Amino acid sequence: MDNAIAHLKSHDPILGDVIERYPVPSFQKHANYYQSLVESIIGQQLSVKAAAAIRERFVGLFDGPFPSPQQILSIDVETYRSVGLSRPKARYIIDLAERVIDGSVHFDHLDTLSNQEIIEELTAVKGIGVWTVHMFLMFCMGRLDVLPTGDLGIRNAVQKLYGFESTVTPEQVGLVADDHDWHPYESVASFYLWRSLENMPVTS
Repeated sequence: MDNAIAHLKSHDPILGDVIERYPVPSFQKHANYYQSLVESIIGQQLSVKAAAAIRERFVGLFDGPFPSPQQILSIDVETYRSVGLSRPKARYIIDLAERVIDGSVHFDHLDTLSNQEIIEELTAVKGIGVWTVHMFLMFCMGRLDVLPTGDLGIRNAVQKLYGFESTVTPEQVGLVADDHDWHPYESVASFYLWRSLENMPVTS
């Protein structure tokens, strides 16, 4: 992380000023990829508090700390709805479980893939979009070179810090990153962009 901070400070004085005001981030990798994706689906478009409450009720349907794909398929959509999941989210979780069981989604090879390859593979699952995979790459896989260009907080921070008159497009976020040499530490840059708004993304 020291290398990342030094790189960003030396290449981008604007971001450097932000870095001085906030603590150093931590992107700790953990290997529970399946659980992370299920929790990401549960938490989509919800507050942290609401997502945590629904997750607790969801896990309470099963024996053990977190359900296996086989356990998830043992319960129907209406039961999932009874604990607060929407019908689409229940179907998305079931779709993920089915794909894990049939082998069309597996996790033991993800570390060998590029960010883009992981995005392409995981967004094939219903209910998992690019933003969700970006958060997965950053906060689950611990990858330091991820730029969630579609994230509204990132776009608002770039507008505020870099003098744009209106909310920037994802393409403009990418151009600012290129112009200020955030690569290969775009995740770290993103962390400080969020913090500049006194905000952080909702992640599982």
